[in-house]
Amino acid sequence: MPAPSGSPDNDTVGAQLSVAEALCEQRGRRLTPIRRKVLELLLRHGRSLKAYELLDAMRAVHPGAAPPTVYRALDFLMDEGLIHRLDAVNAWSACHDAGGAPHDLLVVCTGCGAVAELSDPAMSRQLAERVAQTGYVLATHETEIRALCPQCQQKQPAEGGHPHHH
Repeated sequence: MPAPSGSPDNDTVGAQLSVAEALCEQRGRRLTPIRRKVLELLLRHGRSLKAYELLDAMRAVHPGAAPPTVYRALDFLMDEGLIHRLDAVNAWSACHDAGGAPHDLLVVCTGCGAVAELSDPAMSRQLAERVAQTGYVLATHETEIRALCPQCQQKQPAEGGHPHHH
């Protein structure tokens, strides 16, 4: 199910934070106020954020926030499956379905950083099999696909065809 685009409402963010707290509690982990705030910022923005964007947003609420504080919170949230690290845009995104069905494909807009979470176990299995034929093994259960969201597609100048880079 694709993640919602734009900024989610307070009820949605509150519900997602409640799910995150319940998941952490079930696992014997603690969603500290700082960790919760980092997750809330990611949920409220409705798109991925780079570390310095998160740090700036944190400093608006916690003026003394330092980079290690944010990075430690990001590491915890990633370990708990509450956020995604997006290599395609060098940023982090909230997992919009942390308590639901697993998703294995992340469609990342390289224009604005929006993310859609999809699940296609058959495609992921086929990808893993193709990779295995090379002697490699996938390093993660999630695959990032770089794309342009509908809004960014409209901003792009009309180009003939799609260039292939090797």
